[in-house]
Amino acid sequence: MISYIKGTIHRLEREPAKAVVLTGGIGYDVQLPVFVYDSLTGRGVRVGEEIEFELYYHVTERQPKPQLVGFLHESERSFFEQLIQVEGIGPAKAAAALVFPVSAIAGAIENGDTGLLNQLPGIGSRAAQKIVATLQGKVAATALLRDERVPATNGSNGTTPVSQIASVQSEVVEALVALGYRPAEAKEQVDGAVRRNPDAAEDAQSLMREVFRAQAATRAAFTSGD
Repeated sequence: MISYIKGTIHRLEREPAKAVVLTGGIGYDVQLPVFVYDSLTGRGVRVGEEIEFELYYHVTERQPKPQLVGFLHESERSFFEQLIQVEGIGPAKAAAALVFPVSAIAGAIENGDTGLLNQLPGIGSRAAQKIVATLQGKVAATALLRDERVPATNGSNGTTPVSQIASVQSEVVEALVALGYRPAEAKEQVDGAVRRNPDAAEDAQSLMREVFRAQAATRAAFTSGD
């Protein structure tokens, strides 16, 4: 079984998100969850640079062609391995669903936030409920992780740098676009969330929750008005 790869990036593709990693004269297709791809591009990683991936290796009699799914950290792979234990969620579906950092998804599971889980590609209401029922109470450690694109420390004066806040907002806009929002609509949602709760602008997970919280409130108000 292959569990780790180190080499140079031969190709980096967005749709579907994948990297071709060249090592020992052989190019390996590594499928990337969207949040991993976004992390790489956010760091400015380019073709020809050295990269390391923790790998999930999948092959079965029904699917004899090996599938490699790449992660930047072992903790991300471990969460993925937990997620595919949920009935009806295989490796391909799980990889396609991971458009947010695993900490955000794990946090939603621990909080029973099926609304956020419903926003993941391919995850409907029944699947979201199964995920919570299967994993709630088991992914708390993952929920405490920080997305590496948002540094854990602030500026020397104790405030979050403007550049970091802009990066967080851009990340959430990209995540919403990946979920099917139009770019202008995604930016409007993020801008509105920042106006309502400026503190949320410092953390991608908090900002995403603020966006979905507002949407849920709007839906509730619309329903109660019927």
